[in-house]
Amino acid sequence: MWAFPEIRNVADIVRYNAKQYPQQTATQFMGYALSWAEFDEKSSKMANAMRSAGVNQGDRVLYYAGNADDYFLTIYACAKINAVFIPMNWRLSSTEAAGILNDAKPALAIVQNSFKDLWDSARSMIDLDIPSIDMIAGQREQNPLWQWYDGADSSDPNAYCGLDDTTWQIYTSGTTGIPKGVEFCQAGIMNMRLCEHLEPAYTWGAQDRFLFCVPSFHLLGLGLSMQAMYNGATIVIATQFDPTEVLQLINEQKPSLAGVAPVMLQMLLDHPKTENTDFSSLREIMYAGSAISVGLLKRAMEKIPCKFMQFYGSTESGGAITLLRPDDHDLNNEHRLTSCGKPLPLIEIKIIDTDGQTLPANQPGEMLIKLPSIAKGYWQKGEAWQEVFNTGWYKSGDVGYFDDEGYFYIVDRAKDMIVTGGENVYSTEVENCLSLHPDVAAAAVIGVPSEKWGEEVKAMIILRSGTKPSEADIIDYCKAHLARYKCPKSVAFVDDFPRTGAGKVSKKDLRAPYWENHGRSIG
Repeated sequence: MWAFPEIRNVADIVRYNAKQYPQQTATQFMGYALSWAEFDEKSSKMANAMRSAGVNQGDRVLYYAGNADDYFLTIYACAKINAVFIPMNWRLSSTEAAGILNDAKPALAIVQNSFKDLWDSARSMIDLDIPSIDMIAGQREQNPLWQWYDGADSSDPNAYCGLDDTTWQIYTSGTTGIPKGVEFCQAGIMNMRLCEHLEPAYTWGAQDRFLFCVPSFHLLGLGLSMQAMYNGATIVIATQFDPTEVLQLINEQKPSLAGVAPVMLQMLLDHPKTENTDFSSLREIMYAGSAISVGLLKRAMEKIPCKFMQFYGSTESGGAITLLRPDDHDLNNEHRLTSCGKPLPLIEIKIIDTDGQTLPANQPGEMLIKLPSIAKGYWQKGEAWQEVFNTGWYKSGDVGYFDDEGYFYIVDRAKDMIVTGGENVYSTEVENCLSLHPDVAAAAVIGVPSEKWGEEVKAMIILRSGTKPSEADIIDYCKAHLARYKCPKSVAFVDDFPRTGAGKVSKKDLRAPYWENHGRSIG
């Protein structure tokens, strides 16, 4: 059933590529390249060093570090001994990190020197003895991590990996509460690779170079880079998402593929060095992670001469659920640009009402998804998993609909929908309208308390540099394009939005000050 019969689990990806493309570059990082043969050998050494340190099958290994070749080496080293890889969100506070450490109870941690103080602080809050290995990104032979495993056996440990064995554990960003450890098993990860491989819009191959510039703990980067490596592509690694560094890598390393979140795309377009960047090597940009405004997408398509493809998914889905394929990116069809596309092969979606009844086309309701890559569950939180997954369907928490041509549209998160005077207002619709205003760089729309309407629409606006529209200007613009009840009753101009660790706008934090001392939940 697999696209490549020799690749049956995560560890097989590096084994296969080391045989097929031994001298081709696997990773390019800070001026240093590792071939697939070198990558295979190093990941085996690290795996054997982990075993010698007491890491057994099923044990958790925490990666508390940023983007680096070590990130990928750790993924495959864990896979070769059937240990569980956990990429830690390094943006969390030490208190939040301590909560995850207490939940995961890792047998070993790899800790980058720049996060050592946070690590030590988090460790001091819990009663666990967690061995750790220091790491300094990009130092090659001077890297303490490389020195730690350098003398280990270079033969492949080749541990047996069952299809239901947990391989990754990724903690949710926590926008709806305490982060949960989402477990991914070998079968789910490989099924996602199969769904993407069966999709004609994915034309990735060993000749490609994938730009990895999203945070290391984000499934967007992990999923897309795995798909790139599954097809033998080289991974060009940025140390972090810094627009200057990313634009320099595009100029110098000539990636052909890239994956970004919409906020990153906006930062690239707004950067002064964009004008002197040669984007000609890029043939496709994948964007995902949060909603994108029509205005931003149009700017990107006009500036960067490549194909664009959007995917909609969630941490629990293990990757893409739907794709808005390159051929659907038509600047003359603005409504289609607001779609999240159609499902990938092997994936089904249905829309249900509050009574659980399936809805026809053009009727908004909650999106339920059936897919072979679904997560195994929430680590030690079985009841919470049952709330979102039962009878084979995953409850996305998103409100959406499909049109007569089968294209799906996300109109809101169920919890972000605004009910004003008995009418449902979907914040994304208002945000899309605002994004087309010439003075608006970014917009976030929330519901705030109203004595008359229960709640009313409020727009939070980040302005373009050098512009200064009034609140009335923004509201009047909306009135010219939207039904009156959907229009903001008030506008706040801000420098930035509160964001989750994954870079998404935190609507919960935006709403919180307005709903304090009110009876409604703002989660």
